[in-house]
Amino acid sequence: MNEQAIVSLRNVTKRIGRSTIINDVSFDVHKGEVFGFLGPNGAGKTTTIRMMVGLMSISKGEIRIQGHSIATEFEQAIRHVGAIVENPEMYKYLTGYHNLVHYARMVPGVTKERIAEVIKLVKLEDRIHDKVRKYSLGMRQRLGVAQALLHRPSLLILDEPTNGLDPAGIRELRDYLQYLTREEGIAVIVSSHLLSEMELMCDRVAILQQGKLVDVKEIEEFMSSGGKEQTYKIEAVLEEEHIAVLSGLDVVRSVTIVSGGVEIVTERAHIPSVLNELMRRDVPIYGVQEVRQSLEDRFLEMTGGVQVG
Repeated sequence: MNEQAIVSLRNVTKRIGRSTIINDVSFDVHKGEVFGFLGPNGAGKTTTIRMMVGLMSISKGEIRIQGHSIATEFEQAIRHVGAIVENPEMYKYLTGYHNLVHYARMVPGVTKERIAEVIKLVKLEDRIHDKVRKYSLGMRQRLGVAQALLHRPSLLILDEPTNGLDPAGIRELRDYLQYLTREEGIAVIVSSHLLSEMELMCDRVAILQQGKLVDVKEIEEFMSSGGKEQTYKIEAVLEEEHIAVLSGLDVVRSVTIVSGGVEIVTERAHIPSVLNELMRRDVPIYGVQEVRQSLEDRFLEMTGGVQVG
């Protein structure tokens, strides 16, 4: 991953009256990554996004986009941003193409060639001349993304982009965002409550709870328990004596009988010696794999059971 920071938040705080909505939040989002923003309703996700695009003032701290302060250099900063906050708003009586043309007139330097390029990018070539009222929600989302990309932003922000999409639409959006970061090199921030989709879509995820940043990690690191010990499933035909052997090994912290074998908690480095003990007893072993927690498991573990909703 390119470590160039497209957007940086430093000690960002938002107060409304005596209430602190966002409390001292700091993180960077880099070029060429999909950054997931997770949290329960009321955690402050949308408030943070609104501050990032200048729709809400910052009480304390600083947000910089491509080095420009969103508070003091708004025009320089916001020209690098494309965003859909909540639902994309379109003129439903116009065609998709004329919606893009209308928006392009408000943005200097957007050519007909660029309009054609983003239409192809979001794969709407076959329907772009249909009226938007005939579009599915997924197609309107793609048209909204096309509109947000017209001026070649460095940062694309999507607040709950999968709301209302069917599974096919969610997968399409996921594949498209990964294509954008890979081929266009832009940074994408996605706010969502769909943990399973974030797990498949994102390079890194941030957890926000009650206005505070719990953690920011790469998705692979986030999925692990954070320690050296992991859970491994050994697919094998095991008798009670074999279970006793595993339970008696100093390097194995726990053994759980599951369908098709056992799950053990140990360090990766100890797997060969564990298998060797079983093979010495002529146990047929069919496979070994790490048992990963889901993103939902990790979220609930880190937030003390607070659901995303």
